[in-house]
Amino acid sequence: MNSKDDDKVRLDKWLWAARFYKTRALAKAAIEGGKVHCRGERCKPSKEPRVGDEYLIRNGFDERTVTVLALSGVRRGAPEAQLLYAETAESIERREQAAAQRKAGALGVQTDGRPSKKQRRQLHQFRGNQGE
Repeated sequence: MNSKDDDKVRLDKWLWAARFYKTRALAKAAIEGGKVHCRGERCKPSKEPRVGDEYLIRNGFDERTVTVLALSGVRRGAPEAQLLYAETAESIERREQAAAQRKAGALGVQTDGRPSKKQRRQLHQFRGNQGE
């Protein structure tokens, strides 16, 4: 993994090689869209990550905080890609909690749609009698 080409690698290429995004174009679009932060600030696709840098990466519902362990501009298999970074323990815990909440349906109220005429009358009656 350590060759002369890997000494300097663009952030979008590293994110692609670390398998956070399927294509470099998606990685570049995510960076430009403000989904990748380093030290609380937005990054540019041409930024050169260094070993030890910490990045906040939002991808879909997931938000990961990762530390760069190695640099690579070549996309390899998933086991090798996971050696390029380490996710922080609190990041893993936050992602698991968010996934559990999404699975439980705690993020929104589940309804069957619009209330029927009878249910609407009951709502109006309930709200009207509550103020008295």
